[in-house]
This record gives sequence, C-alpha cells and structure tokens, in this order.
Amino acid sequence: MLGVPGRGQSHADRVAATVNSKVCAATSGVAASWRRSMVYHGLDPSARRPAHRVEAPRLEQARERSASLIQIALPTLERLYSTLGGSGCSVLLTDAEGLVLETKRLAGDALDFDTWGLTSGAIWSEAMEGTNGIGTCVAERRAVVIHQDQHFRADNISMSCMGAPIFDPLGQMAGVIDVSSCRRDLELPYAQMLGMIVAESARAVESDLFRSAFPGCRIVVADGHGTTGVSLLALDADDVIVGATRQARKVLELTDAVLAAAPAAATYLGEQEGEVRGGERAALRRALARARGNVSAAARDLGISRATIYRKLAQHGLDG
Repeated sequence: MLGVPGRGQSHADRVAATVNSKVCAATSGVAASWRRSMVYHGLDPSARRPAHRVEAPRLEQARERSASLIQIALPTLERLYSTLGGSGCSVLLTDAEGLVLETKRLAGDALDFDTWGLTSGAIWSEAMEGTNGIGTCVAERRAVVIHQDQHFRADNISMSCMGAPIFDPLGQMAGVIDVSSCRRDLELPYAQMLGMIVAESARAVESDLFRSAFPGCRIVVADGHGTTGVSLLALDADDVIVGATRQARKVLELTDAVLAAAPAAATYLGEQEGEVRGGERAALRRALARARGNVSAAARDLGISRATIYRKLAQHGLDG
C-alpha cells in the first residue's frame, strides 16, 4: 500500500515517505519500483527535465538491431492504434532497454506526446525516468499498469502507461509494447482494461516472432499457454523439440543446453496426443531424446542391441 498524501504534501514527499517505509516497499510493486528509482538509480522525483533522447545515429542502430521485431510487430501496432488512437492514446514499441523505436498516434496529438517524451528516440528505462509503464515492465519482465501518480517523477503523473513485454524465440527480452494516455480523466479500471489488451497484443507479437524463427517446423501449444505468457514449441520432422518460448522453457524446464542435447521433453507432445510418426530415423531420435542421449538406454527402449543401434545411427547420420 502506498503512502497516503497528507494535506499539502507533494508527490515527491509522498514518494520519499513511501520509499522510507519498509512495509510499503515489501507489499507494493509500485513502492518497490519507487525504491529502486530513488535508492538504486539515485533519481529525484521532483527533478524537472525532459525525457532523455538519443541522437539519430544511435536510434538508427537500435532500429537495425530490432529490425525483425519492428517488422513483425507493425501490424499489431496498427491494430492497437486503429482501436485506441482516436481516444487520445499513443502506441509505442521499444527495445529491451526501453528505447522507443516506433510510435503510432493521431497527427493532432503528436506535439503533446512529443512534449511528454513519448516519441521515437526517447529512453523510458527506470534508470532514466523511474517508475513508468515501459521501464518498470523491462525491470520486472512482466506486464504493468502505471496509472498517473503511480509514476515516480512528478513530471509524469498526468500520464497512464500500460506496458507488456515481448520475449524473443530464445526466451530473452526483445522489447515492450506500451499504450500511453495523458488524459487526466482516464480512470484506473479503464487503464487496467487497456493493460489486458496490451498484454494480449504483446503475446501475439511474441507468437509471430517465434513462428518466423522456425520456418518449416511444426509449432504446437504447450502447457501453460495463455496464463502468464506464450507457451509454444517448435518440432522438427522427427518430432524433436528444436525451439521453445520463454514460458514453455519455464513450464517444461527446458534450457538451451537441454534443447541442444536431445531433451527429455522432446517426445512429450507426441505421447500426449498418441501420435505415431513414421520412419526409423525419427524413432531413433525420439528414443535418444527420451534417454537424454544415452545410447544404451535408447537401445533398451527400442528393444535392440547396442551394436544394432550404433549401426542404425551411423546409417542415418546420427551422432550417438
């Protein structure tokens, strides 16, 4: 619970009182972010300054690094803009550092949003701006709604910002989709509803990113999909898992090392669905997967000798 402002107490005073309260920092996500902003990043909530913006060459470099993300996210950004732009919202896409790469807003609102710093090239990390919908989303790796005076800096308390993370096909943070509004009449329940829309949009982009990274693979939904993220697996022609989203890795306990060395979960989906994939090579790979690469165990699973399985592995060009 955040500190309750007293008569005549400024936003900066309220932030300081909350940060100094151990109870608040332990029970409120916003208070914990305020504490990071003030104690760890050394920010002053009363400081008056515009949002930090990078020079054009650095922005261009960031856009080049995130070219695939931008290309895949643009249709989703357009859909969000067509739905929310008329109500005075700005739609933003950032990289994993909180640097704004793309914005969608009405031309008539552009000057206002530029003044607020909600523009391409602005950095909205917690280290720069304190608690906000983009920076706190990056810091906590989860969707957040930062409504008006939940922002750290007093300059930002007219805004409401709803941010959701996008994770790349390797499970690493790729960027953030954010919808921001500077309307003072935007009430918290409506902001929370917008937050859900933003989270679903981020999941759609994450799914599209994953599918594009594994062309020719069979993409299947795994346990945990939709609860707190996108849980997808990419299976090759032999039904061996060659890719997994962040949520799938978490739920199925998959790591890069496991995926690279015949994961035990590689036949999970086939067994659950009762599928039989034809081909001796596929059977060998699935047996090795179940045995975590142990050739002797795979041979026992298949009911053949070690000599036979080694011969068959060599015939199919598989590494035993």
